[in-house]
Amino acid sequence: MVKATALVPARCGSKSIPLKNVKDFCGKPLIYWTLKALDESDFVERVVLATDCDTIETIARAFNLSKVEVYRRNPENATDTASTESVMLEVIGALNIAESTPFILVQPTSPFLTVKDVDSAMQSYLNNEFDSLLTCVRVKRFFWTEDGKSINYDFTSRPRRQDFKGELMENGALYINKTKNIVANQNRLSGNIGVYEMPEYTATEIDEQDDWIVAEALMRKHILPAQSVGARIKLFATDVDGVLTDAGMYYSESGDELKKFNTIDGKGIELLRNAGIKTAILTSENTTIVSRRAQKLKIDFLHQGQHNKLETLKQICAEQGISLAEVAYIGDDINDKEVLEHAGYAACPQNAVRAVKNIHNIIGIPVNGGEGAVRAFVEYLFSIGAV
Repeated sequence: MVKATALVPARCGSKSIPLKNVKDFCGKPLIYWTLKALDESDFVERVVLATDCDTIETIARAFNLSKVEVYRRNPENATDTASTESVMLEVIGALNIAESTPFILVQPTSPFLTVKDVDSAMQSYLNNEFDSLLTCVRVKRFFWTEDGKSINYDFTSRPRRQDFKGELMENGALYINKTKNIVANQNRLSGNIGVYEMPEYTATEIDEQDDWIVAEALMRKHILPAQSVGARIKLFATDVDGVLTDAGMYYSESGDELKKFNTIDGKGIELLRNAGIKTAILTSENTTIVSRRAQKLKIDFLHQGQHNKLETLKQICAEQGISLAEVAYIGDDINDKEVLEHAGYAACPQNAVRAVKNIHNIIGIPVNGGEGAVRAFVEYLFSIGAV
């Protein structure tokens, strides 16, 4: 199989959204999604993240993606006016990439790109013997010139949308060319150019804060469910502080410790119970408050004072005759990390620590702990057929 080298250029600078490339997007830094898609592709041998930024480098290395390496690009190729081609040529020369190697350019702001797209685009590129290839979306819009002339349709015989072929537009997600062509033509595209068509929603730009909201909604609708479907769950487990509560420490005048729970989460637990799903609470704390809350929620397994949650969870699984793949767990801090890395469905609240958010394949819940994060996770599991 022909193997490609992939380049993901990611600068520190972003005027509209500071450090956009590593801003949280559906529970992961934005750049994670493109790096993950490339890392999982059988057609990709090497993924080069070209950056000028310490923050981006540190975050990317924490993903522990086996094919990803960091290249520190020259300052002159990291300015607002530097072209992407200049970075491509720099990397090709600095890393001595062979002339015959297919070279894939992927923008870090393309989270809708999946491993399926990477593989399919490479197959099209190789099977059709294109010199280069780019990704496009089909836009069924009617275009006009400024002087009132229709460009792509006859306005006297307006076609129905379903009968209108539309126009192909670059979505900027992926470009493929041979290394020698890029060097010879100083361009990402050349020769006989092929097109790989992606869904129209993948053309969504992420330049402003409002774009971010729209893009995350599209990601949750079209991409995340397909990546997360696995075994149906038989056990739902959760941490307490920062998940079922807001992690606040409240004290009465007499010194009694208080915790703030959310009734919305309680309803989520009830929905699971009604569906025949066992529930568990695993917490390193040991308080009467949690015992009372667990009793009210009719939790099946309450384990307090736990400093090795994974072993406790394994014991529960052994007793119930189920596997970790059939467990859904939601946690927010480093003492949950090991469990989250092994559970079939792992999730964290919006305000979880970064080390948890960076866990491979974790589901980022767009709700803070104590504000309905558990309920949101439960509804997500129902929506993808895991319950």
